[in-house]
Amino acid sequence: MSTSTASSKKVAIVTGASRGIGKAIALRLGRDGFAVTVNYSSNQAEAQAVAAEIEASGSKAVAIQADVSKTEDVAKLFDQTEQAFGGVDVLVNNAGIMKIGTIADASDDIFDRTFAINVRGTFNTLKQAARRIRAGGRIINFSTSSTPLSLPGYGIYCASKAAVEVLGSILAKELRGRQITVNTVAPGPVGTELFFDGKTPEQVDRLAKLSPFERLGEPEDIARVIAFLAGPEGGWINGQTIRANGGMV
Repeated sequence: MSTSTASSKKVAIVTGASRGIGKAIALRLGRDGFAVTVNYSSNQAEAQAVAAEIEASGSKAVAIQADVSKTEDVAKLFDQTEQAFGGVDVLVNNAGIMKIGTIADASDDIFDRTFAINVRGTFNTLKQAARRIRAGGRIINFSTSSTPLSLPGYGIYCASKAAVEVLGSILAKELRGRQITVNTVAPGPVGTELFFDGKTPEQVDRLAKLSPFERLGEPEDIARVIAFLAGPEGGWINGQTIRANGGMV
């Protein structure tokens, strides 16, 4: 892959890329030679810092604000990426929220927000990507390894991610003939701000020990999986959900 000009690079959009797993993915794709759109919803300074770090590594990057739950924002995200880099080759649907609580106690607001960001947000980006990603491109969604475990307290979150898995597997078939892969990565517990929010130290320790490795995943563990799927060696993986969880399930 040539690195001489932005137009000769492959281009990746990473949603929710200002911190956590999204940041690690954006930095890794930048190191791999992609021009990267660092999407953020509200953390402008952090997103710009990620873009600056990618540029310092020798690749091109731009930070673009968009709320993925809003159709017009997502159209703008793709418009501005195309204006900056000439097209889109890879979409990584990392943006999401995770609110834990029993179904009986869950509020309507938590249900609506979770599905608006995790499901509607993925739908919005998939719709744009299906129309605009260049032939031979990659679409990578995010689910969770909590879904097959059916852990108490994760009902709404896992339901939203189950919907994401189905959207991805069907879109892979709908893009027949364009050599575009669509896959879903389903991490286990990863030590990020999103994961730690609302959990006691005891809960964190219990979840960390679900894996035979007896540790939490790290953002870079997931970024390596994304880099494989986004790169040339991942071209024969399509329509799959990959459970990157250290063997917890």
